Amino acid sequence: MSIISLPQVQGTPLRQRMVENMQLHGHAPKTQKAYICVARQLAKFYKKSPDLLSSEEVRDFLLQLV
Repeated sequence: MSIISLPQVQGTPLRQRMVENMQLHGHAPKTQKAYICVARQLAKFYKKSPDLLSSEEVRDFLLQLV
């Protein structure tokens, strides 16, 4: 069994993990870019890192998008 090397992701450890998870799930590069953009909007909306947000805050943000 061989191990495939993935390209390194620039940015925070949270962003790197997010991209790695999306790659593992087979998301297309354009989908990954869109999800990263929404995560960036989430951080700007609350003025803090997404990993510091509660599930309720994330839910409220997502409701603002629809």
